[in-house]
Amino acid sequence: MNANIATNDVAGNFSLTLIDVIDTFIVLDDRQGFEQGVKNIIRAVSFDVDTKPQLFETTIRVLGGLLSGHIFANQTSQPFHLSWYRGELLDLAYDLGKRLMPAFSTPTGLPYARVRLSPEPSFHSANFQQVNLRHGVMKGETWETCAAGAGTLLLEFGTLSRLTGDEQFEKAAKRAFFAVWNRKSDIGLVGNTINARTGKWTPPELSGIGAGIDSFYEYALKWYIMTGEIEYLDVFDDAYAAVMRYSRAADGYWYRLVNMNTGDLAYYTVDSLSAFWPGLQVLAGDLENAIRSHLMYYNLWKQHSGMPEVYDTNYRVATSHQYPLRPEFIESTWYLYRATKDPFYLDVAERVLFDLTTRAKVRCGLSGIQDLRTNKQDDRMESFVLSETLKYLYLLFDEDNRLHDDDSNYVFTTEGHILKLDKDHIRPNTPKSLRKFVSHQCPAYTPFAFPSGDAKTLSLTRGVRFRPDTEYARALVGNNATDSDKRYWDVDGWCEKPKPESYYYEFVLAPNGVIAPEDLSPSLLKLAVVSDGFIVHNITGIRTRIVQRLDGKGYDVRKIGHYAVRPGHTVYINDSTIFAPPNAVNLTQSSLWNRDRDVELEFFVTEVPTLTIPQVHLNPPQFDVVIPALSAFFGADLSQSASGEDSITVSRFSRPEGLRVYQDKDNEQGCDPYVQPYPEGVLIARRGGCTFLDKLKNANEASAAGVIVISDEDLQINPTANIDELDEAGNLNDTALVLLTKTSGKVLLEMIDLAELQVGSQVMVALHRSRQGGNSTDPDPAASQEDLPTPSRRR
Repeated sequence: MNANIATNDVAGNFSLTLIDVIDTFIVLDDRQGFEQGVKNIIRAVSFDVDTKPQLFETTIRVLGGLLSGHIFANQTSQPFHLSWYRGELLDLAYDLGKRLMPAFSTPTGLPYARVRLSPEPSFHSANFQQVNLRHGVMKGETWETCAAGAGTLLLEFGTLSRLTGDEQFEKAAKRAFFAVWNRKSDIGLVGNTINARTGKWTPPELSGIGAGIDSFYEYALKWYIMTGEIEYLDVFDDAYAAVMRYSRAADGYWYRLVNMNTGDLAYYTVDSLSAFWPGLQVLAGDLENAIRSHLMYYNLWKQHSGMPEVYDTNYRVATSHQYPLRPEFIESTWYLYRATKDPFYLDVAERVLFDLTTRAKVRCGLSGIQDLRTNKQDDRMESFVLSETLKYLYLLFDEDNRLHDDDSNYVFTTEGHILKLDKDHIRPNTPKSLRKFVSHQCPAYTPFAFPSGDAKTLSLTRGVRFRPDTEYARALVGNNATDSDKRYWDVDGWCEKPKPESYYYEFVLAPNGVIAPEDLSPSLLKLAVVSDGFIVHNITGIRTRIVQRLDGKGYDVRKIGHYAVRPGHTVYINDSTIFAPPNAVNLTQSSLWNRDRDVELEFFVTEVPTLTIPQVHLNPPQFDVVIPALSAFFGADLSQSASGEDSITVSRFSRPEGLRVYQDKDNEQGCDPYVQPYPEGVLIARRGGCTFLDKLKNANEASAAGVIVISDEDLQINPTANIDELDEAGNLNDTALVLLTKTSGKVLLEMIDLAELQVGSQVMVALHRSRQGGNSTDPDPAASQEDLPTPSRRR
């Protein structure tokens, strides 16, 4: 069994196939078969067995099958209701659920991967954590699990809790789900393998859409569909955007493994499980990208008459040739046909049916294929062949199936089981989750229209086969065009190399198209939360993310600053600077946004003390220091290029002899009017207590030439203010405000304390460029404005 990497055995010895296929009778509209199957399960199934099934596989195949069978057997007003049924399948599901609960007893909430049912466990072949359903967690097992194994339990465990009233199952599954999601990387990607004890991702820390991660995305979206709990839609939206940015290839077709921390390409391979992705894209409403990705898997199927387990997109060869009759490609084909009604997808299904019949059909069923090159068959038929593969294939051809007319909240689980919750089991959203939704509906499919030669003639609507990128998808896999392909060629047609736009963009806002440094911690005066979204009073330095709309009509704002913007939120822009008239007195785009954002201030002492001074804090004491400062976007312009009629000049601060620095101990934050004037002086003020503009106004009223604000953190920001506030403040063009980081401010305060120890000494400040050519030397050439401002001390 170890030689067969396609094997993912439940190994439960509890009539797996019988349970796994119970709702296939629903799809086949076979009431008699369904009733007999329910009776057989009740009579034959017991979970008091000595085996070691996987938690994930047991949950999706067995627990899901029992719950689906119970829902249909118990629900009245539909043809599969069994009048004699008394909830026996739910009782079995409840018994199984309780036996699985010890798997969640980990420090992180991430469950063990395998449940062990053996009185004499062997610890030598344990690749999964194991739990004995009779005796609890076995000792000596590995802690490794995967994102899909831990995050793909919510539909089954959540439904079990809703139907039984026992919340422990849903709580455990939700804790496991968010234990995965909350450990996503800084760029929003979920990894593959994770340690259930430490919560650390296991090297090489890969992310993608295939094995080990796939159904995590699926269950985030489907739990939202079932319950309406929008937190899970938010998770899906964020996870999907990250995948589309980093895992999707530049042409928009392949989705490959990348490093979860950097987004860099790690491997060119794709696996057969990832063929579920186009179907999930349909369910999410992204039909255009679903069509693209499905074309790739379709061409892979045509090339191999099956879906190889692993394919290398770089060398365009399969590296693992097994096909255990997995359903994912057929599932995606069904979703696309239901969404588009394009007969192309029926042709795809016909090809699949032909290949399965000719290559896999044997006397007792369908055999998995060990090698697609030689058609060597495997003496094995997985339960998912009946639960999923043939179920979706049947639905493709059964136009009148009642499921196609079911407009309820039902979903197919990752094992193809049909689960749904009635309104009595739907919980209302919490007040925190309530928000207006623009639309819950997916955009309607717009078929490809081949343009006509005559502009007055309506374009002819064509199917997927006529898309200009269809041949591109074929060429990517390296398939030769068949006669069937050529039938759809047109003398006026073309093969198009796609140039898809990025799914989302991130940028830092600033008016007038200039580059502004990011404000990593915008205050509420700059960016605030309102009842229906967010309001931006000052756009400068605000990082923003926009994401493609699924209806193709532009982009939606998805993140503003450090806030996530969700469907139904509104972002208001209240920054009048971007609408400022060209003759604004205090604030114009030409003068404000083009000023220097960083200046160098030189602090020096007019009378250097003797060497008998106690050497406090500084070692040795320094009395000539150049410190990078962050200039304000209002008040006096400290730019080196400030000149001319349209510029705001700073005649006082530019004096090379410098200005005296003052501290007002009774007004440390500079938020109160100063009691005494400080003509031609520069005041020190602590950040906080009031706005930067208030500090500048008070300094201006005290006749000071400027104010130096010392921050309480080392983040670099340029102080800003709104134009209406500046107009109200009056003309402040001859008074400057600069900000020092916490580290730089500490150096300045130490220098002032030392100077105060000597009678007659005073600290002065000047723009460093104004004093160049004097006694001071140039600042450290290694200093960079992009780094955290660090003072350069001089003796």
